Amino acid sequence: MEYSKEFKEAISNFSSQEKDKLIIRLLKKDRILSHRLYFELIDEETADDKRNQMEELIKNEVKQAAKRFGRTKYFLPSIRKISAKITEHVKITTDKFGEVSLTLLLVSETLSHLPKTHDHYKLYIYLLNKIFRSLVLTLKLDPDYFLDLRENYSAVHQQILGSKGLEELALHNGLFLNWLEADNIPDNIDLILKGIKAEGLLK
Repeated sequence: MEYSKEFKEAISNFSSQEKDKLIIRLLKKDRILSHRLYFELIDEETADDKRNQMEELIKNEVKQAAKRFGRTKYFLPSIRKISAKITEHVKITTDKFGEVSLTLLLVSETLSHLPKTHDHYKLYIYLLNKIFRSLVLTLKLDPDYFLDLRENYSAVHQQILGSKGLEELALHNGLFLNWLEADNIPDNIDLILKGIKAEGLLK
């Protein structure tokens, strides 16, 4: 929704008390906005602090999900929920670096705790989509961050190489493993991804 000049002027004419009441009402209806304002205005913890907490959360919750669910069909929904927490973290802190590093950590931890059953296709496709999105987002970061992501990408790279099934699926869906190093990501990775999806892959 676009706000007209008249609408903005009408809002600006509210008294301070009216504005305060309106803000409180809006915050009660938007939990993410409420947390974001708290983070920006009051919270003594930094985005780095929050990211470190998320790293521990990801490791613990993936491990717990792996113990709780022995089949991929039940394990995958838990991984999706953890991914949603990463998305919430990014919305609250605007931590763009964390969006990539935490997603790659989730992929790595998930591959480290796979259910013993072999019905991993849907889970693998989900993770490949996460990897592609991480590649796209990496190129939007300042190149100074590339070195910091090397360990994350290397861990995922090695885990893919350690699973013949996943390696073959990755190549079949257009993921070249040499891209799993920030400096090797094609400049047009976003267009490559669109083309891959247009061919009906990554599904």
